[in-house]
Order: sequence, then C-alpha cells, then structure tokens
Amino acid sequence: MPPTHPVTVVSSASTRIVPVDDLAVVAPSASVTRVGLEDLAVAHGRAFVDDLGALGPADLRHAAVDRRVVATVQDDPPPAQTVAQWWSHLPTEEQDRLRVHAPALVGNLEGVPYAVRDQANRATLTSGLADSDAGAARAAMLGQVRDSLVHEPGDPRRFLVALDTRGSGRAAISIGDLDTAADVTVVVPGMFFTVTGQMADFTNIASDLSSEQATLAPLAAAGNGSGVAVVAWMGYRTPDLSNIMSLGLARTGAERLERTVDGLREIRAGDQPRVNIVAHSYGSTTAMMALASGRMTADTLTVLGSPGSDVRTAADLAVATGQVFVGGAHSDPIAGSGYFGTDPGGASFGSTVLDLAGGADALSAGDVFRRPVGHNDYLKPGTASLHDVALIGIGRGDLVREQVRRGKSGGDGIVGASPDMYLVRPQDLQPRD
Repeated sequence: MPPTHPVTVVSSASTRIVPVDDLAVVAPSASVTRVGLEDLAVAHGRAFVDDLGALGPADLRHAAVDRRVVATVQDDPPPAQTVAQWWSHLPTEEQDRLRVHAPALVGNLEGVPYAVRDQANRATLTSGLADSDAGAARAAMLGQVRDSLVHEPGDPRRFLVALDTRGSGRAAISIGDLDTAADVTVVVPGMFFTVTGQMADFTNIASDLSSEQATLAPLAAAGNGSGVAVVAWMGYRTPDLSNIMSLGLARTGAERLERTVDGLREIRAGDQPRVNIVAHSYGSTTAMMALASGRMTADTLTVLGSPGSDVRTAADLAVATGQVFVGGAHSDPIAGSGYFGTDPGGASFGSTVLDLAGGADALSAGDVFRRPVGHNDYLKPGTASLHDVALIGIGRGDLVREQVRRGKSGGDGIVGASPDMYLVRPQDLQPRD
C-alpha cells in the first residue's frame, strides 16, 4: 500500500523517514533524519521495503552485499502481496534505480515482476562471474547457473527468477514466461541435487517437460494466459548422505516453496494460471508438507519416486479434487517405501497412480512410450511418465485417469522398494545416467 502521507527525506546525523505533514510540528532542535543501512538491516515486512526504497544509490549498493539484508530477502522476506503493492506504486525511475543498484535484493523479492527479477539476477550473475576474488566453489556454482540459461535458437526464453549465491547456492530458472503462461509447472528436486552439481541438467529436464507440453498444446484445457512455463526450482537445500533421514530440510523447503507459489499467485492475481507441482523423491515430501500447511494451493500435484510423508490422504492436501497423481517406476527403490510416512501411492491415500507399465523397449513391445526404470528416469524423453506429467500440466489429467480406468496399470503401479534407503548409492540417484 502507498504511504498514507507523502514522505520526504531530511539529512542529519542519524536516519529515519518523516512524513511531510509532520514537518511543521517538528521543533528546529529535533533530530530529523534519513533511513540508512542499519535501519534496513533490522527492518521486516512493509518497513523493510519502505526503507529499501528510501536508500540512495551508495547505500543500496552496500545493502545488496550486506549479509543481514540479504538474509532477510532470502530467508524472511516481506509477503508477496506487500512487495507487489509497494513495487506497483513506485515510479519507473525508482524501480530502475533499485534494480540497478541492488539487483541481488530486487531479483529475489516475490511480488516483483518476473522480467524485472530476471534482469536483476542476471546482473548479479554477471558481476559474480567477473569477481576475481570469488573462490573456486562459488565460481563453479555460478558457472552452472550461466550454463543453465543457454538455450537453442527457437526454444522458449529462460528466465533467472531466483538466485542465492550464499553457500552451496539456490536458483530457479523458468522455461517460458511466468508473467503470461496459462500453465505453470514447478519441478521440485529430491536428494543429492545441488546448484553446482546439477543445475544445468535439471534445467534441461524442465525444458524436456516444456517441450512435451508444447507438443500436446492442441489438447490443452482452456486457461488464463497463453503458452506454458516450467520452473526448474532448486529453491531449497536438498539432503545428502549425512542428513538423508531428516525432515528438517523438507520443512525449510516447504516454506520456500509456499513463498514461491504465493509470489506467482500475487503477480497473476487477476489472471491466475493453472499451477502444477511436480515433485521427485525427497522433493515430494517437501511439496506435500507445503500443500498440507494451509498456506499454499495447487491445481495439480504429481509425485514421482516418493518416499512418503506425514500426510495421510489426498484430502489433506490443498489440491483440486482428483488431481493428485503418483508415479513409481520399475526398480525404483524409493517409490512406495513409506520412509517418511504414508505412501501416496497406497490404495487408501486417494491418488491416481500413473500407468507406467509400458515396455522397457517401447518399439519391440509395440508401445508408444517406454517404461521408466529406476529412480531418475521419470522425466526423460520418450517415457510414459514424462508424457503423463505433461498431460497433467496442461489440464488433461482426465486423459491420464481414463487410461488407468481402462485397467492398463496392472496392480497399483508401485514397485516394492528395498527396506534400506542407505543401500541406494549416490551415483544411482544422479539426474542423468
């Protein structure tokens, strides 16, 4: 919301904003001051964005690298609605000033338009790659993000909608325009995925899904907007072998996913897209936590190779009725294991189990699509699972349910798992063979 009073900035020894209407009652000896970096560093919510907008260029540049300010934007940001209202009331020149001098902040505030965030995050990426003092680990992480943004001529544009350069990093890249797409699919990764190790490959997986959806465009259900956007969302730290049995990272990831979807809902407030969540492995546990929190909704949820969660039934998820889908591939030791609670593919959960029983060799078996095999085959081109996920993402889950109704799945579609997740080698769980 815009301030209730016009405000002015008056320089003095200390710093704060004073409404213009109040200046007449301020005694000449009173300390009337302007907002500075220290004020921003302790601000939250609406005060944070108001203080951010009051900073001059030099303070904005310092704020963009201040660990306290960056932590607020990345870990405890103002609500997307607050940001969107604030941003929309800024003059264009003010928006440009913030984007140019504090790109690391503007690029990661949910509620700022995605095209602006892409510009800001690319600026942060470029400056980071040019930093001769950056360590090898940070340079490798940023190099993966740079490589992830490369696409072939004629392919959809890629938008860098989130970038956190701290530690092992976090990033989100959209294949297609989130500001206008009729169908938005957010892909949530599972264990062992890192920006440094898999961001480029993970983005290409999202691109494969986008291509499959584009191929099926003539079948798409009517929606608001045009085209599709698929987000390679590596927006949380995924577990490794040291913490694979903990749900702490899933809880943190669920909160971040909630904010991401809230930002999309706010940006598209008058023109809501169809929002689809596709979650793999530990990411499915994360996504189900988010959708059971009461703070996030989705039109569809598809979980692949899920180790389960504490959600008991599909009715506990804020997903449209009949729009929860579960896939388990042949020889996937994680699918159906129930390591973290209820198996979403179980008969009592109330989901639709994907028919993934096509032949391993599609041509010799006479099938159009081949059966996915193992834990990381689900979204590879040519698989029945990629085709089903694409149909769900364009609003045609009814075609998937009809296929199951005809009895093609053969049983419950979930292959029994090994009882010990520690028997799964890290090299078995990479996104590409």
